[in-house]
Amino acid sequence: MSFILMSPAFKYGERIPKKYTCDDVDVSPPLQWSSVPSGTKSLVLIMEDPDAPIGIFTHWVLYSIPPERTGLPENVPKTPTIEGIGIQGLNDFGKVGYGGPCPPRGHGPHRYFFRLYALSTTPSIKKRASKDEVLKIVEKNVIGTAEYMGTYSR
Repeated sequence: MSFILMSPAFKYGERIPKKYTCDDVDVSPPLQWSSVPSGTKSLVLIMEDPDAPIGIFTHWVLYSIPPERTGLPENVPKTPTIEGIGIQGLNDFGKVGYGGPCPPRGHGPHRYFFRLYALSTTPSIKKRASKDEVLKIVEKNVIGTAEYMGTYSR
């Protein structure tokens, strides 16, 4: 079975509801996953927008997620450490935790990719790490990847 990531809040490729964006309360959407590869010791979640005018824009970095978790609730707290969930890094807004879609007006729809990485280790990564710092540490330990995508425009 393949490693699967999804959200009950929107279907793959469809518009992300406004409540999960900067145009509303800007809370993280609920996510669910299944068929985590055997041997997984921790998970990493990264959300990014490859359609941003400045290049790839990182919206969320969450790591040290316990392998027994099967998802994330809506509105994960925007704190560096969340008991039972993991550690959050800095997004490209310069903040810890989730920063929802906020594309420039008149740009057409942007794509927002949620990628969940299954790791064969539980690496020690500092709090408030950037996406690049996290990926550099975990790249050799990825044993599976799941992806989910939604769109948003203003």
